[in-house]
Amino acid sequence: MIADVKKATEQKMIKSLESLKADLGKVRTGRAHTGILDHVTVDYYGNPTAINQVASMTLMDARTISVQPFEAKMVGAIEKAIRDADLGLNPSSQGSLIRVPMPALTEERRRDLIKLVKTEGEGAKVAMRNVRRDANGQLKDLLKDKAISEDDERRAQDDIQKLTDKFIAEIDKALVAKEADLMAV
Repeated sequence: MIADVKKATEQKMIKSLESLKADLGKVRTGRAHTGILDHVTVDYYGNPTAINQVASMTLMDARTISVQPFEAKMVGAIEKAIRDADLGLNPSSQGSLIRVPMPALTEERRRDLIKLVKTEGEGAKVAMRNVRRDANGQLKDLLKDKAISEDDERRAQDDIQKLTDKFIAEIDKALVAKEADLMAV
């Protein structure tokens, strides 16, 4: 029973950490990467569709993404979707190819992005603490039902605390790496 609680807790913490890393990946740095456009949706014959379903995306160079629509008539819709996505990007089309240059980040914008990253990190830490609280509640219920002894509950709580500390350290590491990435010119 204790092993099940620990395993479920660790899985939830892993998911929270992966979610944070995915969110941090969406925060753009000065370098181009196609993941920036992942959440952009295009009006494809009346249906909102992910951009990677209607076009192929590749990197032309370190600061430019090229978007090649599968259908030539989608160029305008894709260009509009990227512009309206509030990413601060200004795409330009050359025939059936759309070029998306990444503008250089200003010092002020970098500071704003670091604040956003820290907020995301704090949210992830709160999620970890909530998972810990839920696990400790399950352990208390097991103790109340006399399924485990007080010593077992105390040891299990210590293990869950160590697990929480480990994942919070991982979050801090991810935040430091993203901040360094944002501040790199």
